[in-house]
Amino acid sequence: MAEPSWIIPITLLSIMLLSHPPIQTAQTLKTNTYTFGPFYQDSPDFDKFKFPSGTIGVGAGALQITPDSFNNPEIYLVNKAGRVMFTEPFRLYDPKKTRPTTTNTSTMLVASFNTTFDINIFRIDGTVPGEGIAFLIAPDLSESPPASHGGYLGLTNSTTNGNSSNHIIAIEFDTVEQSYDPVGGDHVGLDINSVVSSVTASLADFNIEIAPVNPTNHTVWIDYDGISRRLFVYMAKQYAPKPIKPVLVADVDLSQHVNQHSYFGFAASTSSHYELHCVLGWNLTVEVLPKERWLSGWKVWVVVVAAVVVVGVVVGVGFVLLKKRRLGREDMQYIMGKLRSLPGMPREFRFVELKRATNNFDGKNKLGEGGFGIVYKGVLEKEKVEVAVKKFSREKLKGKDDFLAELTIINRLRHKHLVRLVGWCHKNGMLLLVYDFMPNGSLDAHLYGDGDPLPWSRRYTVLADVASALTYLHNEYDQRVLHRDLKASNILLDSHFNARLGDFGLARALDNEKTSYMEAEGCFAGTPGYIAPECFHTQKATCESDVFGFGAVILEVVCGRRPYGVFPGGFKYLADWVWTLYREGRILESVDQKLEGEYSAEDAERLLLLGLACSHPIAAERLKTQAIAQIIYRSVPPPAVPRIKPAFIWPMVGSLSFESSSYYSGTTTHQSSSSSSNCVWPTMEGQAGQGEISMV
Repeated sequence: MAEPSWIIPITLLSIMLLSHPPIQTAQTLKTNTYTFGPFYQDSPDFDKFKFPSGTIGVGAGALQITPDSFNNPEIYLVNKAGRVMFTEPFRLYDPKKTRPTTTNTSTMLVASFNTTFDINIFRIDGTVPGEGIAFLIAPDLSESPPASHGGYLGLTNSTTNGNSSNHIIAIEFDTVEQSYDPVGGDHVGLDINSVVSSVTASLADFNIEIAPVNPTNHTVWIDYDGISRRLFVYMAKQYAPKPIKPVLVADVDLSQHVNQHSYFGFAASTSSHYELHCVLGWNLTVEVLPKERWLSGWKVWVVVVAAVVVVGVVVGVGFVLLKKRRLGREDMQYIMGKLRSLPGMPREFRFVELKRATNNFDGKNKLGEGGFGIVYKGVLEKEKVEVAVKKFSREKLKGKDDFLAELTIINRLRHKHLVRLVGWCHKNGMLLLVYDFMPNGSLDAHLYGDGDPLPWSRRYTVLADVASALTYLHNEYDQRVLHRDLKASNILLDSHFNARLGDFGLARALDNEKTSYMEAEGCFAGTPGYIAPECFHTQKATCESDVFGFGAVILEVVCGRRPYGVFPGGFKYLADWVWTLYREGRILESVDQKLEGEYSAEDAERLLLLGLACSHPIAAERLKTQAIAQIIYRSVPPPAVPRIKPAFIWPMVGSLSFESSSYYSGTTTHQSSSSSSNCVWPTMEGQAGQGEISMV
């Protein structure tokens, strides 16, 4: 049974009213509350905002105050300014009306308001940030003035700055110190008709960095008391409670500076330095000034009590309905909680959109299938854009966890050689992810397909691209991320045959202690030939096991053969066959014959030696990803590789890149199969014994 669409907003409003009581006044007025977000073109909120000309204004579920793009930042992001305004005007004061104060005097009637919003100020590739974002009260819906980029924050320009005719008030969150700023570093300020703040405060005193290198969402609370004419600003990391101490307190009389009817919104700007200015969600509560005589005191109490009763009934009904859909709702709450921790929040698709895009998940649109789901090609009807839709196929709970693991990790990754996440969908326990479509398919299709063989230059470039992506995952991201399923079918090629590493269904960040390969009811997750030998003992992925998988890919690309199969001499693994040729001085005989000699012998030997070094049976002896990239980019010579393949030794000698506390200690039983590899390990008596490693 579907929930009424009004249950959740009213329930959230009720909780908000209980957790954030209205400003205490001598006489309480009616308030109007507005809750917005996430923001999409097809959401009901879209038409309620005025966006800058020539821009969509929303993206990844957020209001984009300045352009949001990772393409050619020097063109699209430099020296930009923007405003996004809520199109409903508010009457903020009434010169003809007064209300009593606590000191038995009266004062002009000025509206109080409370607003809360979540922001993410993102520094692309960790560059120097610039310039800042502001919450704005403006007289109209006009766009930012010309030349209002840089320190003008989209509020004023060199001609209009300081003019009382601007009729604007803004709370700025500035990431750049200007010559006129009284405090250095990140700061908050009250701007009245000018970007020279009348009151400022350093955020360093509160251990707040507006645009840290690691993307961080922040919540801002702004409370304005229309009686005392005092404004309070609070700020904290998202999901933290509202602080007791404000970051800024200022006295300001709205009636002296802004128009009687004004608009609320946001403004932001960039300069030669740039950042993305995202508003993830917004709640606004404003007093409604009366047009007729106020209700008497007892009537007010009747209204208040009635409102409380109504809200209580609505909340009660809501919880009953939620209980009936407990499993699906719990899943959704869990997912939404995770999503709200993601910078920008990826786009939420309606299931009907993806169903229509894939022609009801027609088998003709199937791009591939793995242990975690099926991938379909789709075309988004509105945008006329091709996408890849991954439909998870495992049992609900495990599917949800896999879904969130993939979504949480890939949404925060920013690298040109990683497949970009477009959005997601959750419908009745069905989980879907939407990615950029890669028109040239997967690498393995070009290595083993019936078409023309992939030329040598493209093969080399593909490996360089993947090495760059793997270096980012292991060393350059704020967490060390393991891919855990490196193979040719998970390397996708865009329209220019640039490689993008995809399929993060097995990916895990090392610090969450979920690096186990054993995640599918006793099945060993992974693909034969790409799994490092130590993983059969630890059931744990490491940076070294990722390197092993990449080594298998390197040999596969150069040799045009799958890592596991039947090879000359009776070998079952490609690495064993290549190592034998290397020992005999015939390593170039392993190069793909379909190339017909059209390749660089020097580069081929470089890659083959690199592939063997990454395939070293002893994990601690494998290369680090930085060294791998340097070798592929020809910055350093090929690695020294022993002529005879070393034996696999267990227990391992040396350290692996995961904490000892994360070793798998379960007792899952494996069924054996025909795929196996010889290994050597110390017996209880200290002598070497022969054995088999089995996997399913």
